Amino acid sequence: MRKTMARAIGIKLDPMIVILVLATALANILPATGEARVVAQDVANVAIFILFLANGMRIARSEIARGFKNWSFFLPLAIWVFGVMALIGFGVSVVAEAMLDPKVALGFLFLGCLPSTIQSATSYTTLADGNVALSIVGAALINILGVFITAPLFAAIAGGEAVELGNEVLVRIGTILILPFVIGQIVQGWTIAWMTERKSQLAWLDRIVIGILVYTAFSGAIEQGIGGMISAAGWGIFALLTCAFLCAANGGAWIASGVLGYPRKDRIAFLFAAAQKSVAIGAPLAAIMFTPEVAGFVIAPLLLYHLLQLMLAAPLASRFAASG
Repeated sequence: MRKTMARAIGIKLDPMIVILVLATALANILPATGEARVVAQDVANVAIFILFLANGMRIARSEIARGFKNWSFFLPLAIWVFGVMALIGFGVSVVAEAMLDPKVALGFLFLGCLPSTIQSATSYTTLADGNVALSIVGAALINILGVFITAPLFAAIAGGEAVELGNEVLVRIGTILILPFVIGQIVQGWTIAWMTERKSQLAWLDRIVIGILVYTAFSGAIEQGIGGMISAAGWGIFALLTCAFLCAANGGAWIASGVLGYPRKDRIAFLFAAAQKSVAIGAPLAAIMFTPEVAGFVIAPLLLYHLLQLMLAAPLASRFAASG
């Protein structure tokens, strides 16, 4: 009992949550506007490049090859993450559009199209006594696919009125996301040992970059008056819809893994890799695909979902471990 409480408290105090809260608070108090916004956006672009360069260096090519060989797990996981979750996001966005700002409603669709988060998925799978190796490889591959799939998938479902993947956006995605990842993969033979030894320090790179992106995005939303656009009742509806999305994601993933006939440890790995959503991919993509005035609205569902998924996953993983 004491161990379970400690785990739950530790998750609630996750440094990523602290960073997100601080970045949002700073955007409210001291938003980057005018010329400062241009500087903040340039800093954000450089930060994204560095983040994806590091991702390319630390995701081993052998893990990628091993994941593709296990198609009986990886293919259903990819279909769930980029198919079923995208459809759930579309459904929630349709409901939200009738009650919330259209840009916030669009954020639910964006959330549905995002890949899993590697760190949380593997951490909770370990905590729940699931198949950790399967979780690491599955979540890593889903993240790599997300770099290529999320933007066109979102654009296809949302339509040209919501976002247009013109040449400028495609060039930015290629230059700031894909190019550094490819460079990282090429040089990882010389860097992966160094990266592995500094895993804990590099985790702060992820957090700091995401904090920069959230601050930049919310600065634009604050300037556009997001606080006055959504009433207290609207924020309540927003929270309820996010909770519903989270419940559908977790419940549906668990049922799907049972229908597929996976053993218990594989079902746990599937659950956390399928239902967790990545701020590390979502925040950079939003910064590239949308202007700061829009990005802050669009990532709002993702930020709340991220907080709630941590709060749900901790006791869920502990329950799996206790009942195993």
